[in-house]
Amino acid sequence: LYFSWETYPSLRFSSRPSSPLSGFPGRPNSPFFGFSQNKGSLGANEGLNRSLPVQHDIGGYSGSRESVVRPNREDQPVTRFGRGRSSGSRDFQERNSANDPGMQDQGFRRVPGIFGQSKCFNSEERNSPLRGSPFAPGGRGAVGGPAGVLKGRSEEIDSGRGPKVTYVPPPPPEDEQSIFACYQSGINFDKYDECAVEMSGLDPPAPLLAFEEANFAQTLRKNISKTGYSKLTPVQKHSIPVIQAGRDLMSCAQTGSGKTAAFLLPIVDRMMKDGVTASAFQKQQEPQCIIVAPTRELINQIFLEARKFVYGTCIRPVVIYGGTQTGHSIRQIMQGCNILCATPGRLLDIIEKGKISLVEVKYLVLDEADRMLDMGFGLDMKKLISYPEMPSKDRRQTLMFSATFPEEVQRLAGEFLKTDYIFLVIGNTCGACSDVQQNILQVPRLSKRDKLIEILQSTGGERTMVFVDTKKKADYLAAFLCQENLPSTSIHGDREQREREIALRDFRSGKCQILVATSVASRGLDIENVQHVINFDLPNTIEDYVHRIGRTGRCGNTGKAVSFFDDQSDGHLVQSLLKVLSEVRSSGLVGRNGCPKNKYCCFTWCPKGKMNPREMRMSYSETTFKSWE
Repeated sequence: LYFSWETYPSLRFSSRPSSPLSGFPGRPNSPFFGFSQNKGSLGANEGLNRSLPVQHDIGGYSGSRESVVRPNREDQPVTRFGRGRSSGSRDFQERNSANDPGMQDQGFRRVPGIFGQSKCFNSEERNSPLRGSPFAPGGRGAVGGPAGVLKGRSEEIDSGRGPKVTYVPPPPPEDEQSIFACYQSGINFDKYDECAVEMSGLDPPAPLLAFEEANFAQTLRKNISKTGYSKLTPVQKHSIPVIQAGRDLMSCAQTGSGKTAAFLLPIVDRMMKDGVTASAFQKQQEPQCIIVAPTRELINQIFLEARKFVYGTCIRPVVIYGGTQTGHSIRQIMQGCNILCATPGRLLDIIEKGKISLVEVKYLVLDEADRMLDMGFGLDMKKLISYPEMPSKDRRQTLMFSATFPEEVQRLAGEFLKTDYIFLVIGNTCGACSDVQQNILQVPRLSKRDKLIEILQSTGGERTMVFVDTKKKADYLAAFLCQENLPSTSIHGDREQREREIALRDFRSGKCQILVATSVASRGLDIENVQHVINFDLPNTIEDYVHRIGRTGRCGNTGKAVSFFDDQSDGHLVQSLLKVLSEVRSSGLVGRNGCPKNKYCCFTWCPKGKMNPREMRMSYSETTFKSWE
C-alpha cells in the first residue's frame, strides 16, 4: 500500500522497529488484519512494546532519533481507520517532491518494501481495493493543506488556500421518516424545570408553559408533533416569547437543552405568517434569516433541524460551508433561499461574489455566539454587519445562543444587539450539564495512552468521544486504538470534508464505537447514544471543557466524562474546574488517590505555586465539598 510522508510526517524509519505504529497484530477482527509484516514495513515482525520510549504528545511511541527528520512538515489527514477510501492529491505530492528532490530518495514518492508497493497510485489505480488503508494518501485536507489552521478559528478556513475543492456533499434524505428523525429524550428530561432561570433587561415577556400558548401556525404545529416534541424546555419557554415580541436576545443554557429549536420555532412561525415569495433562480437571493455557526458539522445539523419545521411550506432553508465546491453552494442558493445556514468564511465569500443580498435580512442568529464573537470569528462577524446592505441592529432582530458566555463576550455582544436586549441565563453562564458525571483523573503525560486503553476496555463497547489537542495526535491515537481491536475513526480540521462526514456517519451508525476528535467536534453536535467523553488532553479554557463534556448527557440522558489531568500542562484549569464542579451537584472530582465514596469531593493535590490545599479549601465552603482529604 502507498505510504506518504505527508500523511504521517512524524514517522521515522530506521533499522529499529521503533515506529509509533509498528507491528500490526493482524488479528482476524482487527482493521489491519491481512496487512503485510515484511521487514521494513513500519517495524515489522514485532508487536507493540509498551516499554519502548514514548512520544510526548500521545504517550505513545516515537520514531528513532537516528532517522532522517524532515523539517516543516505540516499535519496531513489520513483515511478512515479500518474502513473506506482515501482521496490523495497526487498534484500536491508531485509539487512537494519537485521542490525537494531528496524526498524521492527518502521514500516520499516510492517506498519500496512497505506493503509491497513501490510507486504512487496513478489515475487508473485510484479505485483499487488497496486504497482503504489508513496510510493511503489523504491529500491536502479539508482546509487546503499546509496552510493549516489559524488558532482560534475552530479549524475552519473556507477559501483562498490550496487547490480547487471539488467535493459535492450528498443531498439530504427527502423521505418524511428521515427528515423527522429526532434525538430521544432521557430519564432526566423533566428535571430541566428545576434549573434556575435569570432574565435581565427591560420588561421581559412572560414565559410559555406549553406549545399551545405560543399560537404557532397550524403547519408548524403539525411539524412539531412529527418531531416528537411534547414539552418545552426552560430555554424554549423563555426564549420563544422574547423572539415573538421582536426583542433581541442573548440566551445561555446548558448543552443539549434545546437551544436550536428555541430560535428556529419562532422565526419559522413568523415567516409562515408574514409569507415569503418564491425566488428561485433570481440573480441575487434575499434571505430573510441568516444563521451562522463556527463549524461545518454544526451548521449542517441546524439546517437539518430547520427542514423539519418548514416541511410542507414554501420556505426554503439552504446550508453552505467550506470544504465543498463553491459552485455547488451557489447552485443551492440560486434555487431559492429564505433561511441561510452558513459558516462565516463561506458566507462572506458568497456575499462578495454578489449571489446574496442582505437587504431583506430580518433575523441574524449567532449559534455558539461566544465563539462567533471572540478572536476566532469576531472580525468576520463585524465585517458581516458592516456591509452597507445589512440592516442596522435597530432594523433587524439579533439572537445569540450558547452554553457559555464569558463576561468579555457579553461586553462584545453590545455592538450587535439593541440596547434593550434580554439576557437569559438557564443555570450558569459557564455551567456544565448536570446530567454528566464528571471525573478528573490525575494521569502523567506518558501514562495517558495506557490509561485510555484501560478505560475503553472496561466500558463494554460504549460509544465514546476522545478529545485531543492536535490533529496529528488524533490520527495517531485512532490508528493505535484500531491496533488494539478498538474500531476508531478521527475527525479534525485537516481531514477533507468528505472524510469528516464519513467519520461522523460511521460513528453515528456504530461502525466505529470511538471517535477521536479535536475541538472541531466539541460544540453543538447531537450524536445519539454517546455515553462517554474522555478528555485525553484537557482544553486551554474552561468554556471548551464545558462544551466537550456536553457531547454526552443531552436531552435528559445521562453520561460520563473522564478527563486526564497532568500537573505540568493543566494547572491553569484547577480553579475553573473546581468552580464548575461545585456548581453541578452530581459531579465528582477524583484526586490522586481515587474518588472518595462521598457524593462531593475535591482535589487532594494542587500544582506547585498555584494554590495550596488550605487556600482552595477557604475558597469553597464546607457545604460545597463534603469531604476533604
